[in-house]
Amino acid sequence: MKLMNKLWFAAGLAADWTAKLVAPLVLAGAAAGFLAPEASSAAVPKESFPWLLGAIMFGMGLTLRGRDFAPVFARPKDVAVGAAAQFIIMPALAFGFAKMFALPPELALGMVLVGACPGGTASNVISFLAGGDLALSVTMTAVSTLLAPLMTPALVLLWGGRSVDIPAAGMFLSILKIVIAPIAAGVLINEAMPRFTNAVKRFMPAFSTLAIAAIVAGIVAVNAGNVKGHIGAVAAAVALHNVCGMCLGWLVAAKCGMDVARRKTLAVEVGMQNSGLAVALATMHFAASPLVAVPGALFSVWHNLSGAVFAAVARRRGGELGVKS
Repeated sequence: MKLMNKLWFAAGLAADWTAKLVAPLVLAGAAAGFLAPEASSAAVPKESFPWLLGAIMFGMGLTLRGRDFAPVFARPKDVAVGAAAQFIIMPALAFGFAKMFALPPELALGMVLVGACPGGTASNVISFLAGGDLALSVTMTAVSTLLAPLMTPALVLLWGGRSVDIPAAGMFLSILKIVIAPIAAGVLINEAMPRFTNAVKRFMPAFSTLAIAAIVAGIVAVNAGNVKGHIGAVAAAVALHNVCGMCLGWLVAAKCGMDVARRKTLAVEVGMQNSGLAVALATMHFAASPLVAVPGALFSVWHNLSGAVFAAVARRRGGELGVKS
């Protein structure tokens, strides 16, 4: 029995250390996908992405209870502010940085496509790791995804000058399968077996960290050929797009009087996009112009890396990140 307790204690320490290494592990995943795309694709095939994301969502659900969502529904303003900020700030920044760096039309369109997409499941993971308001994060992702069939084509047409057909039914089913259903299952298990979830929840951040690193390796591997030739200006534009989006999301939340946890969540939800969806839409609708997918592929790497750094800093400093409204 003593040996089991010692092993469990050691496993917990290892999990804590792994969760603190989010940024290095994500960077290592990106490097593996870039330098060894075939091996990375074999190890993490793209078919595994939804399963890995679903597993992450299930793990996060284990840390939640039904009552955690009550404050969100009591504060619909927070969700509305977040959705408005995301669909206003990110497309405008994408257009501005594409112009600033004089990107060619295909890459500029790819930037706008990323900016016009809803929030992705990665934002829920980063919000979770950063100690943000996870219930608000999940709700905002669901709402922005449900709005995407209308908002994404309209914003791409407005800022990019081309129309994009969004697979509305497919997107709705995807958010149900990858986000809502796994989190709901986790919440139900947490309600039914709190002693079990209390025992395993310590390991959830470490699992999420490893899963994100694996997904990044797979995404980079799939797009390595196109990414290699366009690292310069577009990489800088993508990085600024994400970082400025996060900063503006934080400022909007602060101006609206939100607490530190919600500021973290809004920063992450506004600045992190569903870049996987952007890559998929670029491939489906602009197959003749493969460069359109490049900003989405680069964004997938960068926003997970920047998000990991943000999560690590936010988790270590906690309330010190608060500023007076």
